[in-house]
Amino acid sequence: MEKLLKGAVLGHPIGHSKSPALHRAAYKLLGASYDYTALDVQLPQLAQLLQQVRSDGQWYGLSVTMPLKNEAFALVDDHTETAAALGAVNTIVCSTDDAGNIRLLGENTDVPGIANALRHAGVRERPRAAILGGGGTAVAAAAALAQLEAVHTTAFVRTESKGGDVLAVARRWGGTAEVAPFAGAAAALAGFDVVISTLPPHAADKLAAELARRAVGVNGALLLDVAYDPWPSALARAWEACGGVVVAGIEMLLYQGVEQVKLFAGAGGYGPAVAEQEGDVINVMCDALGIDRRLPHEQNMAG
Repeated sequence: MEKLLKGAVLGHPIGHSKSPALHRAAYKLLGASYDYTALDVQLPQLAQLLQQVRSDGQWYGLSVTMPLKNEAFALVDDHTETAAALGAVNTIVCSTDDAGNIRLLGENTDVPGIANALRHAGVRERPRAAILGGGGTAVAAAAALAQLEAVHTTAFVRTESKGGDVLAVARRWGGTAEVAPFAGAAAALAGFDVVISTLPPHAADKLAAELARRAVGVNGALLLDVAYDPWPSALARAWEACGGVVVAGIEMLLYQGVEQVKLFAGAGGYGPAVAEQEGDVINVMCDALGIDRRLPHEQNMAG
């Protein structure tokens, strides 16, 4: 029996993660000899785990979620251009160099994940955009909005210094951006076409209550809430009650996962299989997440 190569999603907490179901469905379709699990890893444990990955030589890659994205950036050997610009990694691809050493490449597929989730939801080009939060996912959101040619992006943060990376990334891709106090978000959100909440589960509950109390009219604006468990979130419910349209965080998970599967499959020699069956791969990943949608076999996602 062919030995399974190892992969996993890392984060804390991680018990809610749907990534194992997502990835296993894809690798089963591809016939890849890949395992994929969820590992609860906190910041002090990450360096030791990555060292184990290097020494084992049995890993094809890792998905990285909160709160590890910035720390992972500092611990990998190489970065793609996107990851280097963001200073945050959500994907680690394992490879072997000419000397037989394992090298870890950091990538960030959150950018196409966010951009494609918004495109699928019908977001128009050049939106007025807001981001809630200033961490690693917020930085990816700024890059995704720049790809959508957002006319301006406002990052609502609790600590002003947290917004510096968001500003830098937006400007790097040619966009304009500013930082605003999180305390003023509820009163301001009616002025945006797209809002991306990058906050952890329940972190936006007070904001949701304030939106409901103010009865803010958001007039069909899109909210992408990346925190997909529990779902619907309090923020999603409040947004819909105020007249907005909600894009579930599971959509972002799907599209960033598609990009990860391409990278991981390529690392193990399954790249041609993904290229030939991409539509089918996306379909089984939709099924694994319970997304009620079938994508055309010939469709390729941008990003």
